[in-house]
Amino acid sequence: MDSLVSTQWLAEEMETPDLRIVDATYFLDQDARPRFEAAHIPGAVFMDLSQLADPESPLPGMLPAPERFASRMQALGLGDGSRIVVYDDSPLKSAARAWWMLRTFGAHEVAILDGGLAKWREEGRPLDSGKTSVRHRHFTVWKDEGAVRDLHDMKENLKTGSEQTVDARPAARFTGKEPESRPGVAAGHMPGARNLPHDRLFNDDGTWKSEAEMRALFEDAGIDPGRPVVTTCGSGVTAAVLSFALHRIGASDVALYDGSWSEWGSAPDTEKAVGPA
Repeated sequence: MDSLVSTQWLAEEMETPDLRIVDATYFLDQDARPRFEAAHIPGAVFMDLSQLADPESPLPGMLPAPERFASRMQALGLGDGSRIVVYDDSPLKSAARAWWMLRTFGAHEVAILDGGLAKWREEGRPLDSGKTSVRHRHFTVWKDEGAVRDLHDMKENLKTGSEQTVDARPAARFTGKEPESRPGVAAGHMPGARNLPHDRLFNDDGTWKSEAEMRALFEDAGIDPGRPVVTTCGSGVTAAVLSFALHRIGASDVALYDGSWSEWGSAPDTEKAVGPA
């Protein structure tokens, strides 16, 4: 299974027994579950990203413990042998966060639905409502520590420059022209970071741009996909959009800074930069 699948492919494959469909719609300011229950792709389950977080962390949306993640996946009917297709209906393109989390915690075959629910609906394909009944499946407890960076890692990287940093936030937030909405979080960006707003990776219809176009966007932003890259954003959601795009263009050494600017921008001992990259 390719990591990016079309609506036609899903329509043809959705009845196969090993395929699982996941709605990972997420918003910063509202609960996405009611929208899922009102309309979703038949057979889909709802992955609540707001609950798939570390309850002990003061930062928003930090990765949960592997045991917590595995338990939630089992309850959603996602197992070790599942092929998983994730989609969303959010401007944050939050399916990418679900894709990244699933891979980080050991799922091997995970794809994103190109165009998401909007394209599926626009094509007149069937929709269901309500909740989906599932059978619990075994999901192995595991985590790829190499896929994640923390505050210490980013401070060290600032000294060594061993990994490039690319920020998915809008340009106005990256430059510091627009203030951060979270209390106590400074404006600006990490010194040396480059900026590629996540929405630039999509066509007008919500489908992903071609691999050639995405590669050009990274290169224009000053990022060499052949060298190690760390993606970041406000709280780790749209950073995963950049991670997926880098995966699509063949970048093999990519990690995500999970605390992102929510952590760096609020830490009293971190250097902040303003203005263009």
